[in-house]
Amino acid sequence: MSEKALEPVMVVAISSRALFDLSDSHEVYERDGVEAYCRYQIEHEDDVLAPGVAFSMVKKLLSLNSDKKTLVEVILLSRNSADTGLRIFNSIQAHQLNIMRAAFTGGRSPYAYASEFGAHLFLSADSDDVDQALASKMAAATIVAGSTGNSTQSQLCIAFDGDAVLFSDEAEKIYQKEGLEAFTAHEIKAAKTPLSDGPFKGFLAALHLLQSAAESNAIRTALVTARAAPAHERVIRTLRAWNIRIDEALFLGGRDKGAFLKSLGADIFFDDQHKHCQSASEHVATGHVPHGITNQLK
Repeated sequence: MSEKALEPVMVVAISSRALFDLSDSHEVYERDGVEAYCRYQIEHEDDVLAPGVAFSMVKKLLSLNSDKKTLVEVILLSRNSADTGLRIFNSIQAHQLNIMRAAFTGGRSPYAYASEFGAHLFLSADSDDVDQALASKMAAATIVAGSTGNSTQSQLCIAFDGDAVLFSDEAEKIYQKEGLEAFTAHEIKAAKTPLSDGPFKGFLAALHLLQSAAESNAIRTALVTARAAPAHERVIRTLRAWNIRIDEALFLGGRDKGAFLKSLGADIFFDDQHKHCQSASEHVATGHVPHGITNQLK
């Protein structure tokens, strides 16, 4: 079998603080410094870490693999040293997660290794690392503290905001500068013109391929957007032009997203706006995508 045939359909790079709950040890680091943190991790290296915000998504992605084929690979990228990182690997083994590759950088930003591993997505609790990953054209999100995701069902559900996440922020710029009326008029006029790619277009495309390769109904995708009719048409036509299927689309017209995401049963939701991330994180695992005009304004 050729080397290319052995490549997974999707590669996800994730930091240790996105995968596990490291709040206690991180508090030691913030309060007492690096040396105290190192001592703490070594003293507790046999204590299994509790699941973090993105744990449910990772576990369900890895469950798509079988003895005959590896569809998904998860790479651990950590600012820990190899010494303090032993606790992370012990917890990976205790939770029976098939994660074999890792980069421990001893305090340096690990984001650059994500592209070397061929990652389609980078998840981290460090916003600076996420900013750098996005700047290098990789889909990346900062994990928001809150719900640890939907572990009650076997199906994996991943939800996305539209503008500045799946799509560019070209329409959002008009909304921010000129208001809703101008935005709606522009989107009606441009209804048959596909939106440009956003930072998560490549990840969505890989997820679409993964849906085709995985068992039936193993993955569900959803678009959860503040858009409403008549601004819906351009979104639908854009996805059609990309030849990508979205299983569910919620056009909420400005309604709060959190409760809808809870009903959806999403394992993780990606959005560019802090207010939507805070609402969502009360119910589902959430990743903030610091991209586009709303983040530039802040």
